[in-house]
Amino acid sequence: MNAQISPPDLVPPVSPVPAEATDTKNPANSPSSAGPLILALESSCDDTGAALIQGGRVLVNRTAGQEIHARYGGVVPELASRAHEQHIVPLVLAVLAEAGVVPGQLAAVAVTRGPGLLGSLLVGTSFAKAFAAGLGVPLIGVNHMRAHVLAHFIEAPRPPFPFLCLTVSGGHTQLLVVRSPADFELLGQTMDDAVGEAFDKAAKLLGLPYPGGPALDKLAQTADPGAFAAAFKVTDQPGFDFSFSGIKTQILYFLRDQSRANPAFVEQHRPALAAAIQTALVGALLRKLRRAVRETGIRHVAIAGGVAANSALRTALAETAALDGWAGLYIPAFAYCTDNAAMVAMAAHFQFEAGDFADAFLSPEPRLGVV
Repeated sequence: MNAQISPPDLVPPVSPVPAEATDTKNPANSPSSAGPLILALESSCDDTGAALIQGGRVLVNRTAGQEIHARYGGVVPELASRAHEQHIVPLVLAVLAEAGVVPGQLAAVAVTRGPGLLGSLLVGTSFAKAFAAGLGVPLIGVNHMRAHVLAHFIEAPRPPFPFLCLTVSGGHTQLLVVRSPADFELLGQTMDDAVGEAFDKAAKLLGLPYPGGPALDKLAQTADPGAFAAAFKVTDQPGFDFSFSGIKTQILYFLRDQSRANPAFVEQHRPALAAAIQTALVGALLRKLRRAVRETGIRHVAIAGGVAANSALRTALAETAALDGWAGLYIPAFAYCTDNAAMVAMAAHFQFEAGDFADAFLSPEPRLGVV
């Protein structure tokens, strides 16, 4: 007889409140009668998130990360979905307990339906559908990319409609006109790899630890591009589209050729190389964004997604906003740039007001588009 054995060391056990969970609770935001209480869940990739929102105010926002992926230098989808299964129930219970809310008080349950990793999305949507059905409350399916944009409405300052939004993450690079919480126009997007993926790949080639993007950003702050300023270039695409596959190839071949002549090349020049790569990637984003401002005449500009936490991009945006006379620049707090449930909650708040609910047949959509 064959016995099925599950290797217990692949996904570490989780305490009732995950030890690595981050919490962005606002003590002033306690449950009241001011609007419906909505529980929101996020599980599109490797972070499990749960949040409560009431009347447009986020009461509690918790995120449980998955350190196991550092062993492999990137997210392993199967391990991600297993960890979501372990995290989601303790995380929901912790969020409800922290807010002093019992399930019967919830008016709706919201969940990310895509885009993302199929296995990860399945965990979140399956739990949300069962929980909503058990409570007899509406289910709200949230577009992950729209949620990144609507994260700007969690805290002041909030952009006025219409505004331009550059959404940059490990899986997406998009330039949007946002006319309302439900009206998005896609101006351009990456034709191949996302800018966040380019950051991560470059970091790996430089021998930096996972997650690569933040590590490269930190290292780049210690140097300037120097002699490598002209070594890397992002090829411009027509219109407002982007392409980052070419610069990944440039980095690979440049480091390979230089290391053949000098095996210690990367070790000797790692900070300057990081700075040159970051300068090229940030410059490509800024060129398209400045052009979009000029051509659309929309001078309120926002940035969203995990790469919005990049220090060089934030600095360059602030300098460009002052130089070009933008009417406003909007960047969410760091906690709301990376994947989190508070942004899902905010999107769900607007959908609840519009009566935009899902049915019991809601399925995850790994390749869901923003429009």
